[in-house]
Amino acid sequence: MKLIQITDLHLVAPGETLFGLDPLARLTACLADIEDHHGDADAIVISGDLTHDGEIAAYEALAECLSGLTPPVHLMLGNHDRRDTFRAVFGDTHFEAGFVQKSVDLDGGRLILLDTLKAGAVEGELCAERLGWLERQLAGAGENGALVFAHHPPFRLHMPALDRVRLGDAEAFARIANDAGNVRHVFAGHVHRPVSGSWRGIPFNAMRGTNQQTALVFEDRFVISHEPPAHAVILVDGDGVVVHFHDFLDQTAGTI
Repeated sequence: MKLIQITDLHLVAPGETLFGLDPLARLTACLADIEDHHGDADAIVISGDLTHDGEIAAYEALAECLSGLTPPVHLMLGNHDRRDTFRAVFGDTHFEAGFVQKSVDLDGGRLILLDTLKAGAVEGELCAERLGWLERQLAGAGENGALVFAHHPPFRLHMPALDRVRLGDAEAFARIANDAGNVRHVFAGHVHRPVSGSWRGIPFNAMRGTNQQTALVFEDRFVISHEPPAHAVILVDGDGVVVHFHDFLDQTAGTI
């Protein structure tokens, strides 16, 4: 099974910039790279912060960008998104039980895409309803297990500014995942950093977004960085899960 993860697009209205960069142009370059080299992917997961301010125009631009892609695309929300304006553009296709969450069963296993958005907050949450939904999805994952995608990481990165705004229900998440015993990997967004490790015995990774990044600062302050944007190529088989991070802007596209 081959998957692509993209995260933290932070789209604004077309023609506008964010932190001196053009998020839409960068997303376009990312999608072109994926279409050219990974059109055989089983799925593309975009793991939240689709927009910077939840604007209708930004979601409309996203819908137009995704319209010609070969692999199926699954969208998730982050703290910068808004469920109401997302729904106004994309309808109810991505919703289940009132949240933008779904499970996707593929030959290599089940993808569980969580909605960790806590309206009006930077940190994430999984309420009792969403935790119960997660528990049921893991119970039905079958012998191939599950890959869990969450915008907000439950794990700490030992970067105080980021750890303060991670998933607020990390202990409940860990209990459900460990009780199920079939979570093969957790994929997160939100932090704009390439990080991998294990947490409570579960392998994880986070990654850079397609626009601005977070500088590697281990103090309690948040610093924007212009490190290269990336997407992830995820390869899954019976032996394990392998994640490749690819900086997709070449010298030609580097002026975006």
